[in-house]
Amino acid sequence: MKIGIIQASSQSDKNELICDSVHKYAGDSEIVNFGCFRDDIEKYSYVEISILIGMLLESGSVDFVVTGCSSGQGMMLACNNMPGVFCGYIPTPDDAYLFAQINNGNAVSLPLGEEYTWHGTENLILTIKKLFSEPFGQGFPKSDSVRKLKDTALLKEIRNKSQIELIELLKALDDELIRKSLSKKNVIEYILSNGNDVQLLDWLRKSVDEGM
Repeated sequence: MKIGIIQASSQSDKNELICDSVHKYAGDSEIVNFGCFRDDIEKYSYVEISILIGMLLESGSVDFVVTGCSSGQGMMLACNNMPGVFCGYIPTPDDAYLFAQINNGNAVSLPLGEEYTWHGTENLILTIKKLFSEPFGQGFPKSDSVRKLKDTALLKEIRNKSQIELIELLKALDDELIRKSLSKKNVIEYILSNGNDVQLLDWLRKSVDEGM
């Protein structure tokens, strides 16, 4: 699995903690840290980051994304507006485990600004540990895994049929919102070098060349 890490600029001080935890507990995966970093000049909201997450996943540049914002809820909702993104909100280790085993999505959103005392840091580390503790999509409880996985497959089918293509969405969005998203160069350059969705890559190259 290739895992991308990217969170809103408002929580850039948590990026290192997220990255270290993912490396520790998903170490067999290829991990790419896109920030946002403390010293970034440009700042990005959770809405802008969700667009980049949609591009990363739809292009095939990464298989899974670990993200977050202050509450975690906004990022989860924004990501789930992106075609092809199936994002879970994981405030606790149990939520992380159940999402991985039952829902088997391709992104998770962490609440990075809530109760960040010592316990908050410990909870984040344990949440990521539990997320990657077993292979995804095994179902839970194991005694009812067949039904659980069948329901998840049906949910994904319904959601996919209810959405437009990502490229259509990107073309319909406000130019300034697209320009801001495309200004995160490390993400865009990575997609152009590693993505396999020809239509999306062509649109990205054209948009970058036009100075979007």
